[in-house]
Amino acid sequence: MDKTLIVTNDFPPRPGGIQSFLHNIALRLDPERFVVYASTWKRGREGREATAAFDAEQPFRVYRDPTTMLLPTPRTTRRATTLLRRHGCTSVWFGAAAPLGLMAPALRSAGARRLVATTHGHEAGWAQLPGARSLLRRIGDTTDTVTYLGEYTRSRIAPALGPAAAARMVHLPPGVDEKVFHPGSGGAAVRARLGLSDRPVVVCVSRLVPRKGQDTLIRAWPAVLAAEPEAVLLIVGGGPYEADLRRLARETGVAASVRLTGAVPWAELPAHFGAGDVFAMPCRTRRGGLDVEGLGIVYLEASATGLPVLAGDSGGAPDAVRDGVTGWVVPGDRPGDTADRLTTLLADEALRTRMGRAGRAWVEERWRWDLLAADLAALL
Repeated sequence: MDKTLIVTNDFPPRPGGIQSFLHNIALRLDPERFVVYASTWKRGREGREATAAFDAEQPFRVYRDPTTMLLPTPRTTRRATTLLRRHGCTSVWFGAAAPLGLMAPALRSAGARRLVATTHGHEAGWAQLPGARSLLRRIGDTTDTVTYLGEYTRSRIAPALGPAAAARMVHLPPGVDEKVFHPGSGGAAVRARLGLSDRPVVVCVSRLVPRKGQDTLIRAWPAVLAAEPEAVLLIVGGGPYEADLRRLARETGVAASVRLTGAVPWAELPAHFGAGDVFAMPCRTRRGGLDVEGLGIVYLEASATGLPVLAGDSGGAPDAVRDGVTGWVVPGDRPGDTADRLTTLLADEALRTRMGRAGRAWVEERWRWDLLAADLAALL
């Protein structure tokens, strides 16, 4: 791998799927072969201190811009080119292609020989908007490779690129640390702490926003309780939708069997996955196709933990499930379909075990971070 400058807005301690993607890849690259240029997580003293504490623990060098949002401005571009030259970098990885990939021509002029831009769900949204579409085409034309998460995102993004850039696209999905997410991850202790040891549990681990489908789970829950009266819906995560979900649970009459944990430290997430008998996140597409699920790494983390998964049909989410083998895909806006699949899984331990084992084997075969990091290193 050429010495590489990673340019990104999406890097821990800021939480999120893209952040986790980039950090996990970075931890598996040679720390002497790259440096990171990223934004600062939050404004104010708390944000600066959290960011500095995280950076001090990393085996590689992280440079932070004082802003919370990097944009391809002349100032940002000058700093990126300065870092490229200072560290002798000849490759650049844009952690999210849009919009920072617009800096590609300046970085190439500064000495970068290889530029890779990774796309996620939001670039699929860009591809549907005329102005953003033209910027995405420019990014494709001025980088060497645009990567995509799965077939859905490729099919949405490729038509927005020039023919040559579309032909150069390479599959680079996020992965799973199968040593962290595994069937013995500590779920029994979480269940005991929450008083759920002898109850069927459906768990959803995700940021609380409308697209993720926690509201669909709550609307489905009366039908689930009719078949499994002791079942509990465990919703793990924080986000702006939390108050709405609590209100919906009260209005639906299921508040007593719905537990919302709020935000959970990353180190405790594997155990919270393991606290479930079934994982469910019936995500849905919103805003006319602009707000979609790029892939859904949580489905793969649940599979690695040995759980059957229930996924919504938004965007690339079906790419993270072998429908009928590791779990099922349902329409994210149909609580009845969600309830039917959940009650089937909760009633059939042998089916849950078979799907959970198939999911674990699939993760080990295809979705390990070390395999994906090697793919990126070859691109760089």
